[in-house]
Amino acid sequence: MQRRTAVWVAIYTLGVASGMGCGDGSEATARSANAALTPESARSVSGAATDPPASLEPETAASLAGALAGAVERGDTPGVVGLVVNRDGVLFEGAAGQLDVANGVAMPVDAIFNIASMTKPVTSAAVMILFERGSLDLDDPVSAFLPGFDALEVISSFDPQSGVATTVPATTVMTVRHLLSHTSGIGYAFANSTVARLQQGTAAAEWELPLLNEPGARWNYSASTRVLGRIVEELTSESLADFLEAEIFEPLGMVDTSYAVPADQQARLPTLHVRAGATLQEVPQGAPAVPAPPFNGDGGLYSTARDYGQFMRLFLNGGALGGVRILSESSVQLMGENQIGALFVEQQEAANPALTRPFPLGAGVDKFGLGFQITGAEGSGGARSPGSLAWAGLFNTEFWIDPQSGVAATLLMQVLPFYDEGALGALRQFELAVYGGLIRSE
Repeated sequence: MQRRTAVWVAIYTLGVASGMGCGDGSEATARSANAALTPESARSVSGAATDPPASLEPETAASLAGALAGAVERGDTPGVVGLVVNRDGVLFEGAAGQLDVANGVAMPVDAIFNIASMTKPVTSAAVMILFERGSLDLDDPVSAFLPGFDALEVISSFDPQSGVATTVPATTVMTVRHLLSHTSGIGYAFANSTVARLQQGTAAAEWELPLLNEPGARWNYSASTRVLGRIVEELTSESLADFLEAEIFEPLGMVDTSYAVPADQQARLPTLHVRAGATLQEVPQGAPAVPAPPFNGDGGLYSTARDYGQFMRLFLNGGALGGVRILSESSVQLMGENQIGALFVEQQEAANPALTRPFPLGAGVDKFGLGFQITGAEGSGGARSPGSLAWAGLFNTEFWIDPQSGVAATLLMQVLPFYDEGALGALRQFELAVYGGLIRSE
């Protein structure tokens, strides 16, 4: 049983506990990273890496625990969970601060977070599963699967005062690849003032509005992945929730990942904190107890650090984990390759300052693949290697996968606005601690 303490930390080598516990000095325990990965219908695994996995110096556990505790002490976040994995298992797992400040509940390592847009890479992986099965091609028109995408309009001029847009017919067909790479021309209201203005007084979804640009012309963070979720449901005749559970969560042993949190597990939900000036105001956070549609491809999942670690390890292992192949090595490679050509990830505006600051790190330098931001040579502002894959969630949940160094990590908080400077500070310190103690595979 895991005890709730102010700071909890463990270090693992090759998935076996070999380190220390902190906080109250209690011995840390953790379930095996591969315990649930033995379905009878496991797909064959090939091309497994044979070089030694990356690892951490023994003293790195204390550094990482210190980074988490420091984030709480500085007021960056009331509570945080961090995880570092290599292809073979968990290298570090720790928590600091409080899950529920008002009631004095310490943050456990198995806290269940609203991971918001960290849902997007999962949905993107689902699309690639269908791609491998021949259900779709990356350059198929979106209109081949969904109505309403065969007569798209592009904004040619826009008056922000009146909210009136002048449009022209799109000359480029929107494809599945455009959706996966966020070059569809769709936007997000919270990160684009034009989209926000166009949505005022309407019930239109972002993808029902005129496009910000021709598909393929620019990178805009968007609701594109929500459209991908609808394509998955159209092609499979089942809900996105059921498809993800059967094809990704169950095979990977992601037992706490879902569009709902069971009633008897909701005590593991951290409260949400909203920064108002120099203070953080606590807000209770609820979650549905039973999954209920609509299931959005761009957000809505709840998960734990350990569960998302399984998903990250899938990519460190070329699409296979624990005897189960989810994706081919070629698909994993394709997802991590530049899919936007000469374009770059662009900084998105804080159209709704209550929800976000300008983002992301690496704008103007980084590229984008199929579901992941790709670190450029000088991108993302951290210590991770060029070619690392990453994204984040609105409530300041972050992750990155570094194939070059052989590690992946996630840092989970529940703080608004997105890209809050305190949350970014916590991420920077955690990332520096990871690479400060990293022993890279040779």
